[in-house]
Amino acid sequence: MKLIVQPDAGIAPIVTAIKQAKRSVDILIFRLDRQEIARALGEAVARGVRVRALTAHQNRGGTKSLRKLEMQLLEAGVTVSRTADDLVRYHGKMVILDNKILHVYGFNFTGLDIEKSRSFGIVTKNDKLVNEATKLFSADFDRQPYIPGNDRFVVSPENARDVLARFLRGARKQLLIYDPKVSDDAMLKILTDRVKAGVDVRVIGKVEAKWDVKNEKYPGKRLHIRAIVRDGKRAFMGSQSLRRLELDKRREVGVIINDDAVARQMQTIFEEDWAQTVSGRKRLKKEKKAEKKAEKKAEKNGEKRDDKELAAAS
Repeated sequence: MKLIVQPDAGIAPIVTAIKQAKRSVDILIFRLDRQEIARALGEAVARGVRVRALTAHQNRGGTKSLRKLEMQLLEAGVTVSRTADDLVRYHGKMVILDNKILHVYGFNFTGLDIEKSRSFGIVTKNDKLVNEATKLFSADFDRQPYIPGNDRFVVSPENARDVLARFLRGARKQLLIYDPKVSDDAMLKILTDRVKAGVDVRVIGKVEAKWDVKNEKYPGKRLHIRAIVRDGKRAFMGSQSLRRLELDKRREVGVIINDDAVARQMQTIFEEDWAQTVSGRKRLKKEKKAEKKAEKKAEKNGEKRDDKELAAAS
């Protein structure tokens, strides 16, 4: 499993993956304005790769551009299907390559998300996750019901609420959360219970003021990721926030990460971002002050020992 970190990685991991596909590319699109990706899909068709694109039936302010994109992809030979309108929004973002490699993203295929936002993506060859993603894609592509079969593959509205609730309850030491808007009462109740149990719970993003959960605004340009790191060993990354609309009313896609190295990498990035927040800077200032105080105390103790040794020698 590999972690894609935005805005550091840029568009290269997406375009390279499409260019390396040999047999098939299935791509779920909510927004796309990077023409490099559209061209890579057309070039894949030209070299004999079967390419299917599932586009959202609507998105806020961009429906016209979606219809234009559909025509562009159809002209390039891509098989295009539009999601149903049974859910408020189809908001997931993923790519399946050769039925062997799965990419799940927190970011859309746009310049704003890729170049100017903190976000993550996950690349995995795990057979069970790839198969489950393929099952979801086919169901939505053909507008058929989807029945979840793997709790590590997190899909709203089918299993996200239950899976994420269990994931949060499993924290024993720490929960580090990236989320633009945490507002679901049931999830926040779990978070406050974890706080009372002594768990270090911190959110980069926004939390409703009535809840006693430590949160800070993202210190960079823009936050566009939903991710949770639990105890530095497990993580979640996806498109669903901990709010009712995205858990119960929209199609959202995420994954539970069991790779320790990836979880630690996400933890490190979170701590680096947190260090730049108001709370983080205050904490750093306090730690530096305490460090200086300890150094001065050590110096004084050293001077006293030297004086005693001199007195004993004389």
